[in-house]
Amino acid sequence: MAKTDKGPTESRLTFGRRLREERQKRRMTLEDLAEASGITWSYIAQVEVGRRNISVDNMHLLAAGVGVPLRELL
Repeated sequence: MAKTDKGPTESRLTFGRRLREERQKRRMTLEDLAEASGITWSYIAQVEVGRRNISVDNMHLLAAGVGVPLRELL
């Protein structure tokens, strides 16, 4: 997936912030979440700061990786 040249949208920032909060609440590193979700840690880092326009499928993998329903991250 390509990075966007535009600044992050409020939706991407919200998802990324909530993902980071859940990851940190569980004391997971980016590497831990990468292993749990099958998504690279560098991609996850970009999602957390809103730099990636993430697909719904990847959102689902990350939500499952931190152990919450996807709706809690949206």
